[in-house]
Amino acid sequence: MSKPLQTDMALIGAGIMSATLGAILRRLEPAASITVIERLDTAAGESSAPWNNAGTGHAGLCELFYPPEKAIRVNEQFQVTRQFWAYAVQHGLLGRPRDFVHPVPHVSFAHGADGVDRLRRRHRELAGNPLFAGAEFITDFDEFAARLPLMAAGRNPGEPVALDWSPDGTDVDFGALAGQLIGFCVRHGTEMLFGHEVRAIRREPDGGWMLGLVDRRTGERRRLKAKFVFVGAGGATLGLLQRSGIPEIRGFGGFPIGGVFLRSGVPELTAAHRAKVYGFPAPGAPATTAPHLDARVVEGAAWLLFGPFAGWSPRFLKHGRATDLPRSLRVGNAASLLGAGVRERKLVGYLLGQLRRRPVARLAALREFVPDALGEHWSPIRAGQRVQVIRRGRLEFDTTIVHAADGAIAGLLGASPGASTAVSATLEVLARCFPSRFAGWLPTLTEMVPSLGVRLGEEPALFEQVREWGTRQLELRPASGGQP
Repeated sequence: MSKPLQTDMALIGAGIMSATLGAILRRLEPAASITVIERLDTAAGESSAPWNNAGTGHAGLCELFYPPEKAIRVNEQFQVTRQFWAYAVQHGLLGRPRDFVHPVPHVSFAHGADGVDRLRRRHRELAGNPLFAGAEFITDFDEFAARLPLMAAGRNPGEPVALDWSPDGTDVDFGALAGQLIGFCVRHGTEMLFGHEVRAIRREPDGGWMLGLVDRRTGERRRLKAKFVFVGAGGATLGLLQRSGIPEIRGFGGFPIGGVFLRSGVPELTAAHRAKVYGFPAPGAPATTAPHLDARVVEGAAWLLFGPFAGWSPRFLKHGRATDLPRSLRVGNAASLLGAGVRERKLVGYLLGQLRRRPVARLAALREFVPDALGEHWSPIRAGQRVQVIRRGRLEFDTTIVHAADGAIAGLLGASPGASTAVSATLEVLARCFPSRFAGWLPTLTEMVPSLGVRLGEEPALFEQVREWGTRQLELRPASGGQP
């Protein structure tokens, strides 16, 4: 067999996580050799692709499935990401902001007396935090109709309604963002191996890693030796970490959850709804199934997206294999998977119900948000696969970084809040995997994220400073319902 290729750092997957880590490492270690391996023929073709996620730019501002304390934590993480994007634009890592991010209000919605009261209590819990101080609580129907005319049309004006309106929200095309970051990496010496799949990961006697690669186009087999490996391969991360043999992955399992949305590009509809609006989950439904009606901008065109409606497949990637789930089973995680199946009966029942749901039921759910919705204006679209972490017999709706004790390999598991917290996750990987270098990197990292190590909710003056800087660099003016 031919002599293996050599690299200092191998990043598996070319989605938003590897793109972010790769760009930051390139600034921190400009002389290092970095190789990105992607099984598809393009970057960001799985969960980072614009139609494989809702593009919310999750900041905890409107997602009603987050308890207040988690909403604050998610917002803190998003502020870190937002600062890095501002730095990246200012220093040429990213191009025009409007190619990947747009200002779009993030809104929580409730109707009926009980729902309005519930939303009012939530607004009061968060209003004292500087990160949420800009939110307005609106109960006047005329104001509701002025801001969200599509949702008001056909609705009984006598029914109580409420909005928790945050003007600082965004719509993000994570595919375009990842593509720009990958482009920066390549321009500065990073090697890209598109169409290559990692089939084996083996620890070498010197502490490095030998990766077995297959060119999916030609069938050619190659080897790549790396000192450090990061697995940012979405749903494929679990299996790759299992193959590495590190003890830290034992006990982890994964459960794939697909998603279906209704999509519309009818100009009259997109012009009448310019916000991302989240409601409460239906009674008895899992928290993360909260319905939302999103304004999207993809490749310059305005769209609306409503959902999610659950789908299911044993695949861990949208372009994965039907054997992904059974091949992830191990002696060390079987008990955890069985325990999760028992504890998450409500979720299993919900998924089964969703799979039996007919198009007319989806339209009825849409009409809770858009009373005058017509079926011919909306079409279903299948989103990306999410693999939720199973650990200690429980399904976890969060992201988790798993790394070897010596930091030589790490990976990101889980799906929520996902791409919006990629920079926080990257900083955690750097701190855990490169402890001897991290202190030396701090000056550069603090340039990238001026609030590094600070809780902005406890430092309102600093929050306003970095918020204004980010707004200026990213060309984000607080959106009040205007065109994204």
